[in-house]
Amino acid sequence: MQTVRQILERKASRSLVSVAPDSTVFQALQVMAENDIGAVLVMEAGDVVGIFSERDYARRIVLQGRTSAGTRIRDIMTSRVVYVTPEQTLDQCMALMTEKHIRHLPVLESSIVLGMLSIGDLVHATIAEQEETINQLVHYIQTA
Repeated sequence: MQTVRQILERKASRSLVSVAPDSTVFQALQVMAENDIGAVLVMEAGDVVGIFSERDYARRIVLQGRTSAGTRIRDIMTSRVVYVTPEQTLDQCMALMTEKHIRHLPVLESSIVLGMLSIGDLVHATIAEQEETINQLVHYIQTA
C-alpha cells in the first residue's frame, strides 16, 4: 500500500501554492486558475490557518451574494483544516476524504507543509497500484 510520502514523490507538480488570509477571494481565484488547482492553502507566518476551495467560493460567495473582489479569504475560508501525514496510506486518505466530503488534503509533518493531495492524485495512485497488481498477476500466470 502506497504512503502519502510516496504519492507526493511521484506527483508531477510539487510546488506549494498558498495565499495570505488578507488576500481577496478574487486574488485567490487568480492564483488557483494560474496553477490549475481547485484549492489553495491559506498561510500566515508559515502556518496553515485555512484552506480555500472552489466549493467555498460557490457556497460562500456566489450563493450568499458577496463579491470576490470585496471579500477577504479569512472571512470565508475553511479554518478547520483536515490534513494527513506522510506515513498515512492511500486507503486512509480515500476514507478520510469520503468521510469528510472533501477533495483536497494538505500533507503536514511536524507542522511543516510538505504538499497537497487532491482526489485526482489519489485516483491516479490507485489506478497505478491496480495496474501494477494486474501486471504481476499476468506475469505469474504466464510463468506458472
